[in-house]
Amino acid sequence: MQSDFVIHINNNLSILKEGKLLIAISGGIDSVVLAHLCSQMELQFSLAHCNFNLRAEESDKDEFFVTELAEDLNVEVFIQNFDTQAYAEENKRSIQMAARELRYDWFKELAARLNFDYILTAHHADDNLETFLINFTRGTGLNGLTGIPMVNDKVVRPLLPFSRIQIEALAKANQITWREDASNASRKYLRNKLRHEVVPILKEINPQLLDGFQNTLSHLNDTQLIVEDQLLNFKKRAIISKDDLGTTYKISEFKAVKNPKTYLFELFKNYGFTEWNDIADLLDAQSGKLVKSNSHRLIKHREFLVLTTLCHSERSEKPLLISENDSHVETPFGALLFGEVDTISETSNNTIYVDKDLLQFPLELRLWKAGDTFQPLGMTGKKKISKYLKDEKASLVEKENTWVLTTGNKVVWVVGKRADERFKVKNTTKTILKVTV
Repeated sequence: MQSDFVIHINNNLSILKEGKLLIAISGGIDSVVLAHLCSQMELQFSLAHCNFNLRAEESDKDEFFVTELAEDLNVEVFIQNFDTQAYAEENKRSIQMAARELRYDWFKELAARLNFDYILTAHHADDNLETFLINFTRGTGLNGLTGIPMVNDKVVRPLLPFSRIQIEALAKANQITWREDASNASRKYLRNKLRHEVVPILKEINPQLLDGFQNTLSHLNDTQLIVEDQLLNFKKRAIISKDDLGTTYKISEFKAVKNPKTYLFELFKNYGFTEWNDIADLLDAQSGKLVKSNSHRLIKHREFLVLTTLCHSERSEKPLLISENDSHVETPFGALLFGEVDTISETSNNTIYVDKDLLQFPLELRLWKAGDTFQPLGMTGKKKISKYLKDEKASLVEKENTWVLTTGNKVVWVVGKRADERFKVKNTTKTILKVTV
């Protein structure tokens, strides 16, 4: 395996030969063998060990072992202690998920602070198979069946082509010592259950299981590239706008394909949605219908689907007070500029001109609320802003992000949409105030 590892690095991961590397090491056989292989290739690396304090004195023994290994290999070692149990309870995570978040956050912080080019983990072919089976049993799309990526941003997994048997054989042949984690033998976790009960049966059925699995992954990844290319082309046709408020898709593009539900799944699967039948029903639902996940909403608005985060529906922005001397006010939607001018030039939705002497300072900028009324420029009567937004066919997201500029209890401007007739510039106006977003 040692010679195969060298060939693998030279052919596929030559980026590691000139990089400054950080090896995530637990003290177990996989990460210890990876450290020895990198040492034999004279790669430039340091070790990073997490003590999760979950196994009493065994955790401390792992830490001591890693410290001695670093001394034997003559490399730098970083140790971090975590109160994993407390983190899991505070953030409502399983112990496994808590440990994963803690270690990867620390690895990335360490890499950024000390300028490591890559973080190396010791995932191997058997880990890849187990991950595939976990995703398969839980239900997944194609992405969940394409395996662990060898390179994912700064995280690199050099042992992915090699099996657990190969790693054990190398360790024994070179008299490499390591630490055994007793929890790896437990059937408590799904991964261990698959490792000890399912995978052995599959290998008994097909002794060449891992070779066949690697071929399957290769084909699935090739297929994934085709799917991603098709999705990219679909997005170019379907997305009509994308900004801070959300992304808007044309429903007609979904209806034009043979399998719209598949496209809906591929486009929105990363936003926490689970009720795919409900999402498919949005295509023919009444305007205003929506489906929520824990983090996002997908809203039907006329002939469009609008994807936005939940925070837009939970906004409670504080009003801003604007004094007579303010010329530049930062707002959640951009800068609001105020200035006196001599004449009216070109107007737009983002610029209004008002009679300054009719204003009572300070002005107030706030989100509109139920019951607000104004007299739209050019009209003689008042109109509820809710009715105005409905007539303008504003989407739910637009309504939630509509601001008004007020003086006293009167609306001067539905910002970015329509000014109020009562404050317009007339022949008798002495001071013209220009307001621009």
